Amino acid sequence: MGMRIPVRKFTGLGVCLLAALPPTGALAHEPEDDPVALDDVVVLGRARNLVGSAISASQGRVGQPEIESRPMLRTGEILELIPGMIVTQHSGSGKGNQMFLRGFNLDHGTDFATWVDGMPMNLRSHAHGQGYTDINFLIPEMVQEMEFRKGPYFADVGDFSSAGSAHFETFSWMPQDVVKLAGGEDGYARALVAGSAALESDNLVYAVEAQHYDGPWDDIDEDLKKYNGMLRYVNRGEAGHWDVTLMGYDAEWNSADQIPERAVRQGPISDLGSLDTDVGGETSRYSLSARGVQSWSLGQTFVSAYVIDYSLDLWSNFTYFLDDPVNGDEFQQSEDRMIYGGSLAHHWDSTLFGKALAHRTGLEFRYDDVDDVGLYQTVARNRINTFREDDVEEASVGWYYRVEVPWTSRLTTLLGVRADWYDFDVDSDNPLNSGTDDDFLVSPKFNLVYNASPSLDLYLSAGGGFHSNDARGTTISVDPRTGEDVDPVDPLVESEGAEVGLRFAPNPRINSSASLWYLKLDSELLYVGDAGTTEPSTESERWGVEFANYIRPTDWLTLDADYTWTDSELNDNPDGDKIPGAIKNVFSSGITATHPSGLSGSLRVRYFGERPLVEDNSVKSDDFTTVNMQLGYTRGRWRTQLDVLNLFDSDDHDIDYYYASRLEGEPAEGVEDIHFHPIEPRTVRLSVSYRFSARDDDYTRLPSTAWNAQ
Repeated sequence: MGMRIPVRKFTGLGVCLLAALPPTGALAHEPEDDPVALDDVVVLGRARNLVGSAISASQGRVGQPEIESRPMLRTGEILELIPGMIVTQHSGSGKGNQMFLRGFNLDHGTDFATWVDGMPMNLRSHAHGQGYTDINFLIPEMVQEMEFRKGPYFADVGDFSSAGSAHFETFSWMPQDVVKLAGGEDGYARALVAGSAALESDNLVYAVEAQHYDGPWDDIDEDLKKYNGMLRYVNRGEAGHWDVTLMGYDAEWNSADQIPERAVRQGPISDLGSLDTDVGGETSRYSLSARGVQSWSLGQTFVSAYVIDYSLDLWSNFTYFLDDPVNGDEFQQSEDRMIYGGSLAHHWDSTLFGKALAHRTGLEFRYDDVDDVGLYQTVARNRINTFREDDVEEASVGWYYRVEVPWTSRLTTLLGVRADWYDFDVDSDNPLNSGTDDDFLVSPKFNLVYNASPSLDLYLSAGGGFHSNDARGTTISVDPRTGEDVDPVDPLVESEGAEVGLRFAPNPRINSSASLWYLKLDSELLYVGDAGTTEPSTESERWGVEFANYIRPTDWLTLDADYTWTDSELNDNPDGDKIPGAIKNVFSSGITATHPSGLSGSLRVRYFGERPLVEDNSVKSDDFTTVNMQLGYTRGRWRTQLDVLNLFDSDDHDIDYYYASRLEGEPAEGVEDIHFHPIEPRTVRLSVSYRFSARDDDYTRLPSTAWNAQ
């Protein structure tokens, strides 16, 4: 048994509340049901036919079966289920991942918005980088579904979403309880206990995860210690329902950071070595969130609220002895923040000149209170100098409205507008860098969908988006290291994008989509190696094509293949027109088998091409190819699974940068070089899981809350 899935669903206010809305308009081919009514449905992730429901060619949904069948080295690789997305790492396993999409080196999340259960993951004015995103607290087995969208065409998503966005929903009920143990090479160990408990018409969901990992490095043990927990209470009423969720995450690790090629070529280290074995980090995230939906005579109303307690201490050393020949260049980035936020949204229908209109409007609020966001010089993780230390308060209010107009039985437009206001308040240890600022931005949105046939949709989308800049950059007057005068940055950086595309599903076993897109950004954020952060650059332009294909030849065999090509350029940049880190070609493909005999397997390949490392294109990275494999056997309640990651033991690089660093004995000005983080060598992991407490029909029919019904 399962949930009935209405086809016309969009997440609201950057949260997944609006997924509860009933289908409306010309594109809603399913009947409008009661918001808590249930029926039988088989959820197949990307196999799901979105013809007649999606509003662009580059959006989609991924379910737990697909996540479970993916062999993954890192939790963040869940995002690679998005066609064209690449997720890598240039530091320890506890740090947020590096991401690439649509010609963006997204760093750790700038220009890609991520949400989990209605809570924003991108951290503004973060110690390590603007929009920093860390989803290591996610427990993969608890992810019910991920919805992804690309481009700035969606009124309900604001900051950081120019390249796209992803919305994760975790389970509000568990079909079965599970106990899972895993182990593998390089000190890998993991334990998971997760399940549900029925409380009359209510439901309690729980999950606890612990993980340890040392990594394959020559002279450093990551000694990753990672602990996750989740507890959710779900209440269901006749006209609505609500839930309350508590999440907790704590991790600490040592890092094998990026290293210069010359140190490997000339010695003293191998490509799995380190030049500073004292770097690493520790972080924690605790959240309490609540969401509710209520149906009444005037439509449906959705409300959410959350509070997040987050901290990070990160020690890095990218330039070694370039700035300080005596003590070295190790530095600490640190912060402790509270985030308070919430949203209110409403959906209603009306009629105008005989046309059935579907309206949606929403209001969201977020306030970040960041204490002692600082940058410090350290030796062996001990502070010896303070470069900068600030208290930051950043508040934002966003409002949006969208109306869906079915002009004919085949042609529908969705017109929207979004307005965002930001307020920045910085209290710096240097009074010259203290101050306040604010900004306001209105972003129009447009989508046109033409249902050419029951198996073919054509799309035209356009809209404006933005990313916010670090609050400290909006009030800065002098460089905290040199004392030189500097100019502040614009608080909000606008983007403009457009896309044409199609989606083709001739039968339930084939789904294909293609799109041609364009995006202009008023100011690019580029990585600066010697600071370990990003800084604004000039205007940029990108355009590209994307193809995504999903085929199920039989009920137990699936094939998928995705390819993206992107052209990226900087405008009016004196150093050159190439965007460092912008990937031109990305390809991924896989075959997954789940045979009725209980045998299962998955083989996946991912490739991304060479990319410029400097603006004049004089230095490039190599391309990258890796293959992962998964084999499994399920018998009764037991499942045994073998994952072989980097099957052919590739020695390609996860990431490359080009900048100056200085090793002991080198000239004072340092040496410009490629600095890289290698892909981890082939590693084998084995897991055994036991599932029990299968739910009876009444229990499994309890919905996972309406906003999860994608």
